[in-house]
Amino acid sequence: MLPELLAAMTRQARARGLTDRQWAAAAGLRHETLCRVKQRGSCDAATLAALARGCGLELTVCAPDTNDTDADGLFPARLSRDLEERLLTLCAHNDVNPDHWRALGPGFFVAGVANLVASAHGLDADGRYAKLAEALHPGVRSLNAFRLWLSRSPVKPSRFLPMLRQLRRQRLPTAA
Repeated sequence: MLPELLAAMTRQARARGLTDRQWAAAAGLRHETLCRVKQRGSCDAATLAALARGCGLELTVCAPDTNDTDADGLFPARLSRDLEERLLTLCAHNDVNPDHWRALGPGFFVAGVANLVASAHGLDADGRYAKLAEALHPGVRSLNAFRLWLSRSPVKPSRFLPMLRQLRRQRLPTAA
């Protein structure tokens, strides 16, 4: 798991224009520490959390919910009306708090929903959902990742986006 996390963090650091030396400094670590972590493929949780913060991410630990996800853990096993409603409510209220989104399912899944909103005409004028998608799952905005999301997601854009547009027309109050 650590190599995948480091790869995602490295992509995020590069997307922010950081070299490894700059990334380590932003994390409050010596460059040698980052090099050692990458070479050995091991580190303590505090170092990993510092590296995440250094590239603009947040390391969180969530209890696995194996009964509620697909075999890969990328998507919910099914899309209940309640989950769909909760996702729509976040979007209708323009809530881009990553913690609120992470509470609703696997990172790749919720990042894909944020990317769907970011990609829909007129729904993400200021780019907040695009940034949210990358924060939830770095790389999700790539064409291949979004194609995978579209092909496997239980959220159907042809249903979700019109429902979201309708809710937004009702001018619900926005989150602080």
